Amino acid sequence: MSEILDEAVLQEEDTQKGKFLTFLVGKEEYGIEIKYVTEIIGGIQAITEIPDVPEYVKGIINLRGKIIPVMDVNLRFNKEARDYNDRTCIIVIDIEELSVGLIVDNVAEVISIADTDIVPPPDVRAGFHNRYIKGIGKIGSEVKLILDCQRLLSTEELENLDYIS
Repeated sequence: MSEILDEAVLQEEDTQKGKFLTFLVGKEEYGIEIKYVTEIIGGIQAITEIPDVPEYVKGIINLRGKIIPVMDVNLRFNKEARDYNDRTCIIVIDIEELSVGLIVDNVAEVISIADTDIVPPPDVRAGFHNRYIKGIGKIGSEVKLILDCQRLLSTEELENLDYIS
């Protein structure tokens, strides 16, 4: 029985391999491995602010009875805050068994990127901090910055968010 379950998990992972949800933050297009994405919420719903959290953590939402912390990706990447509009979405991802909502400017599409079309981010020390970038996906003449979900939040930040959810 466990072999059947293991095979089902492997097949699911195979169908998700190389697939990325792309979205905009400012003018840059990012990709996130589809295996981390659990849901996309179109539009911004009511966010309850909570005290003593970093500025990029906008608060918590109630998603069908589950409390989920949400963070503004613009602020997380030290970009200028942007007003939310009808294109703004929340991408709910799972990081180490914690659901977190990522507020992004616009969700684009799900695309496939072969491993051979993903290169490591440049190692530029002056002013460019690529802690969150796992790789750069090449799609024709365009590039997509592939996020490293495991590094979006430090262990301490994950523990703090787990505490409030």
